Amino acid sequence: MNNDQDFKGKNVLITGGAGFIGSNLAIKLVELEAYVTVIDSLIPEYGGNLFNLDPIKDKVKLNISDVRDEHSMKYLIKEHDYLFNLAGQTSHIDSMNNPYADLEINARSQLSILEACRRYNPEIKIVFASTRQIYGKPQYLPVDEKHPLYPVDVNGINKMAGEWYHLLYYDVYKIRSVVLRLTNTYGPRMRVKDARQTFLGIWIKNVIEGNKILVFGDGKQIRDFNYVDDVVNAILLSAQSEDADGMIFNLGADDPINLEDTAKLMIEISHNANYELVPFPAERKAIDIGDYYADYRKIRSKLGWQPKISLKDGLKLTINYYQEFNKHYCE
Repeated sequence: MNNDQDFKGKNVLITGGAGFIGSNLAIKLVELEAYVTVIDSLIPEYGGNLFNLDPIKDKVKLNISDVRDEHSMKYLIKEHDYLFNLAGQTSHIDSMNNPYADLEINARSQLSILEACRRYNPEIKIVFASTRQIYGKPQYLPVDEKHPLYPVDVNGINKMAGEWYHLLYYDVYKIRSVVLRLTNTYGPRMRVKDARQTFLGIWIKNVIEGNKILVFGDGKQIRDFNYVDDVVNAILLSAQSEDADGMIFNLGADDPINLEDTAKLMIEISHNANYELVPFPAERKAIDIGDYYADYRKIRSKLGWQPKISLKDGLKLTINYYQEFNKHYCE
């Protein structure tokens, strides 16, 4: 179903495009001969990193702007065929400590982006990156798209609002939008200097530097993981498909694994670390969701997507990347 010619010569806008998923998407779209404009605030805590765009730095337009700036977004939205709406505040702890910033970025800014599309570019196609976090603690596994929504933190509530703004603007104004609920995405160009983006980030840093991986609780919490190339493929398929308009899709994996076994796998690959089970910090225990893995049959049946890269292979690629480019991410 994936026709690479669909993006050739098209004008593409990526919010959060110097961040983890956005930069990998930008690299792929340049390969597909799209004209790519990247928007990123480059606020240090949010994961934007100019080195992420190094392979294509002369082939993309970079606009250092904040999605909270309505005036710049009005200007940037015009004359683009696709908007990959990936900018966001992703830290669950930060959302609890600074809820208003999370509200501005993950909810209000989404509304102003959609207003700009409605007024200045109603033909644009949008793919919005949402999160599994909006489900909260699973009532059953695997979690499908019909599972009740019960966020356990401010981030989940605001991402849920961002989702529904996109769906509302599709229903009322026919602004073509697709929502992807991402699970734990990992791979090259992710933030690894701390756990703001994902716990795997700090684990990878510790593996690279030969430090101990700290696994919270008993390590038996189950998770599913997607390598970033598989996520980029899902984003592109969603953009290409008219059948996806107005839809919500879970992403997920075929090989859910508990956290202790994930740590063991990373140590096996790197030969360079060990791990320790430690008590949950109180602020993390309060928002922990227990076991989670997704049912992604809907996107598989509608768009033909399924992950191709196993966790072991993906972790090898990721660890190799940071062994080579560690100084650009950990200093």
